[in-house]
Amino acid sequence: MRKLSFIVLLFCGYINAQTLDLQQAEKIFKLPVHCIEVEYPNKLGQVLGSTNDLKSPKELRPIFYGCFDWHSSVHGYWSIVKLLKDYPQLDESGTVKSILNRNITIENVSVESDFFEDYNNRNFERTYGWAWLFQLQSELYTWKNEDAQRWYRNLKPLADMLVAKYKEYLPKLNYPIRTGQHDNTAFGLSLSIDFARTVGDKDFEQLIAEHAKRLYRADVSCNISYEPGGNDFLSPCLEEALLMSKVLDIQEYRAWLKAFLPDIFNPDFSLEPGKVSDRTDGHLVHLDGLNFSRVTCLYIIARKLPELKYLRSIAGNHLEYSLNNITNDDYMGSHWLGTFALYALMNK
Repeated sequence: MRKLSFIVLLFCGYINAQTLDLQQAEKIFKLPVHCIEVEYPNKLGQVLGSTNDLKSPKELRPIFYGCFDWHSSVHGYWSIVKLLKDYPQLDESGTVKSILNRNITIENVSVESDFFEDYNNRNFERTYGWAWLFQLQSELYTWKNEDAQRWYRNLKPLADMLVAKYKEYLPKLNYPIRTGQHDNTAFGLSLSIDFARTVGDKDFEQLIAEHAKRLYRADVSCNISYEPGGNDFLSPCLEEALLMSKVLDIQEYRAWLKAFLPDIFNPDFSLEPGKVSDRTDGHLVHLDGLNFSRVTCLYIIARKLPELKYLRSIAGNHLEYSLNNITNDDYMGSHWLGTFALYALMNK
């Protein structure tokens, strides 16, 4: 754990800026690069059907076995790919690409896919992990690099399977899941519609837009004063507002948001960052993630409706709070928070 703590301390130089440059990118990059092949500690999250299912994380998931759990491993890969695409000098030696070449193979993807075909685990990582796999595929799809295109092709059967599962699941979802954690329906739909648009999957895009409107269009008066919960890393109100900004035109969205979050149109609207009391506690440190995910929502909403430009200041306060404090984190935060910081910064 000393090595992990040292890597997190490298993050400290990042706190003086709220923009992503090479120096900050390098500090974020080190976090997932270190953990994608760290097998333990590990939270498997599976359902055991028999003693035959008692296997090591790497045996079960030969690609996404590191970074504590499957979804964190997936979005750790996303972070690496995103940063390598934008800052290729981060891997001048080719060491990281070698790791990805070794792990993202047809054979390994087949094992990963088989896990989702198991009857007891057919809903595994629905829909949070699915959505991050789509984000990884989006970055690979748009990276015109020989290795990246091969990784994209190798992962495509798994991505296609999860799209099919999503298409089967959404019509059966009578009510959205409004939690501040992994199950949040709006968060999964938001990442997934971005993927559908990136790869040109019109059917998937239309399905998501149709069901987002079905599930959320009639919503009014979201009471954001009840947020956050003690271990939230997503804002139910803002994630829903973000999703609807992606499926409604500007006029429709403005009218919908005024009914859903009327207070946000007050220039004096305020929102305090979530306060973290113990960054070694895997649940309490979620609130740093909440701050980063709020940043993403606030920046994108302010771009959609420019009259809400003051939301950018609120986003900046959230970003500063968690970037200033993440240096004291340990593995419970370092295995995933870099992704949320990166996602917030890239949407600034």
